[in-house]
Amino acid sequence: MTDLPRTTRLLVARHGEAAYESDLLSDAGGWLTPLGREQARGLAASLADEQVTRVWTSDMARAVQTGEVVAGPLGVDVVVRTGLREFGVGDAAGTTGVPDPFAATFASWLDGDLAARIPGGESGEDVVARYRTVLEEIADAHRGETVLVVSHGGVMCLALSVLAANLAVSHSRDLPMPNCGVVVMEADAGGWVARSWAGQDL
Repeated sequence: MTDLPRTTRLLVARHGEAAYESDLLSDAGGWLTPLGREQARGLAASLADEQVTRVWTSDMARAVQTGEVVAGPLGVDVVVRTGLREFGVGDAAGTTGVPDPFAATFASWLDGDLAARIPGGESGEDVVARYRTVLEEIADAHRGETVLVVSHGGVMCLALSVLAANLAVSHSRDLPMPNCGVVVMEADAGGWVARSWAGQDL
């Protein structure tokens, strides 16, 4: 990513509320609940004056559905990228998720230990690398424009905090990302700057 104008704006949003195929952990996509669709419509309404030129989403169904709901009123298309998906559950697949099998690893990531790895899954370095690759692709494709990126709470909290020059890696520790919450990111020649986090200016 080189010589990107500061006006390249990525509005990175978490998907709407979702229901899932099973109570057991998996990397399956889930789908939007009626409330999730209402949240997505609210997100679309909030972006009516943003001149969004395209929606990019993770390949998980809950993100794609959110993106499609938002894209309709905005009159733009939707592009899907696997690199925007949530971090994988690894060896925890098929378990109840109680106690939280990711808590220790995620805490290590927020402490700056990106080499820490979810058992059977990704390290923090892996997650940030794939996420950065897609954000740079998006920024390169939309210089001087505003785009919406629909993703997932965990990967957003980690990767955006790492990538933004003005945020500590631990920024999200006490700031859970609400459904359809938005982080405004801008790209310049030096990298990324976060301008707001879930409605709070930075």
